[in-house]
Amino acid sequence: MAPPSDVLTPKKVALVTGSSQGIGYFIAKELHTEGYDVVLNGRQNTTLQQAVRSLPGSVGYIADVSVPNEAERLITHIKRQFGCLDSLVCNVGSGRSVPPGEESFDEWKRVFANNFLSTTNVVEASIPLLTQSNGSIVCISSICGLEVVNGAPVTYSSAKAALNAYVRGIARPLGVKGVRINAIAPGNILFEGSIWRSKLKENQVHVYDMLKKEVSLNKFGSPENIAQLVHYLLSPKADFVTGAIWTIDGGQTKS
Repeated sequence: MAPPSDVLTPKKVALVTGSSQGIGYFIAKELHTEGYDVVLNGRQNTTLQQAVRSLPGSVGYIADVSVPNEAERLITHIKRQFGCLDSLVCNVGSGRSVPPGEESFDEWKRVFANNFLSTTNVVEASIPLLTQSNGSIVCISSICGLEVVNGAPVTYSSAKAALNAYVRGIARPLGVKGVRINAIAPGNILFEGSIWRSKLKENQVHVYDMLKKEVSLNKFGSPENIAQLVHYLLSPKADFVTGAIWTIDGGQTKS
């Protein structure tokens, strides 16, 4: 017997960290379009509230998830407001660091906190809620964690390699709890505010020469490419997929 027409199926709740702008915002927008109750997260209130206003019905919480107690506080807010969490997208990260060979102890700590601990903190805080919902996690990594990319900061590449190892290693313990986890390793993604937008303004010829030499498809990827893959990995269509690193780079990586 079909349910009464006035009984609505509850929306799934998705948290996207680092989603006030950039790739994270596009992921939140995709999930919002697909009918999720979306929770956005950022560190700057003005930018976060602008993002929330653009996605009617979404909510936003300020938190620096590289700090364990702030990640825990974020999940506590979600539990109080929604009572559940179905999907988690760990997007916090940045490739901006010092050139190779100029690393320092403080820079290692900063980059690992931003690109690695920002994920592990939120995953660990979310496990009880995700276990209840048989939820799914997607972590945004980078091809820099898969192989040496010429010129990429060593700090960033190492942090993303650690993230990839974490996803593979934690998949089994989480799988026992009914929770899936995967990562996406993007290549060169172009959007307003991205490092590639800045490089195009500085030297367009050099950038397009790089694409022609290094990228099989000879073009940039878009944040929508990433967002659509995130949606697939969170969906029931991917219910047999966990512990995998999905490369989306136009054919740049060689291994």
